[in-house]
Amino acid sequence: MTTEDIALGYKQLLEVERGWRDMKQVIDLRPVFHRKEERIRAHALLCWLALLLARIAETQTGQTWPTLRHELDRIKLGTFTGPAGTFQQRTEITKPQRDLLNTLKLDPPPRICQLAPASR
Repeated sequence: MTTEDIALGYKQLLEVERGWRDMKQVIDLRPVFHRKEERIRAHALLCWLALLLARIAETQTGQTWPTLRHELDRIKLGTFTGPAGTFQQRTEITKPQRDLLNTLKLDPPPRICQLAPASR
């Protein structure tokens, strides 16, 4: 093996270890006690997909997943009730949030999410 092959292999090992660490910490993977094989497989697949989405977002934005999550977690949904009924409205999207959503090619969530007239 060449020195370059060894270095590339070591770098890949570091990425695999980072993936496992992130699945445990960043994605908050905790022990889940499934008994059926199809549930175990489904759980592992969902965890892998979550990690893949996190890596894609990191690659496209050039930011770490905790940074992305922190910024996007600041988008809140409030429920308001009055005499006319109830509705849900999200907070204003900030410029950093808008930039992230644009970079990820995602539409911002709708401003008004749910309307329910008051029952008389």
